[in-house]
Amino acid sequence: MARKLNLTQAASPASPSPTRSRLGHWPVQLHLLPIQGEIWDGADVLIAADCVGFAMPDFHERLPGGRTLAVGCPKLDDAASYVEKLADVFAGNDIRSVTAAHMEVPCCTGLVTVVKEALAAAGRRGIGFRVLTVGIEGTVQEEACAGAR
Repeated sequence: MARKLNLTQAASPASPSPTRSRLGHWPVQLHLLPIQGEIWDGADVLIAADCVGFAMPDFHERLPGGRTLAVGCPKLDDAASYVEKLADVFAGNDIRSVTAAHMEVPCCTGLVTVVKEALAAAGRRGIGFRVLTVGIEGTVQEEACAGAR
């Protein structure tokens, strides 16, 4: 069941780590997210490849804060179903912007293609789109604005 999280309660102050989750909703797996709902209302969306969160040590500080997060693997998952689902999300909700975060490896660049195809299929213009490429060492290698779609 999808639910919105209260960020002030997302991490305990007694946590041994100074970092805390910035997730604003659950679940985050693209296959499990609803097509419509409050998580998409006026949302800045982050579509992240599964490996990004593991490779990037400052993932929570840098990326999800305030964004609706959806994760998936462009190599192992069904890319066509991702295009269809994201097109429905983009067409049926007030999405402000989309960021695609993927790893530098060739198989992961398919995530950018999935998001571009979904934006085109949704027929929505004016949604800001940017691409973030993360190296296997966890550093951001490239950050590019792909413009409004």
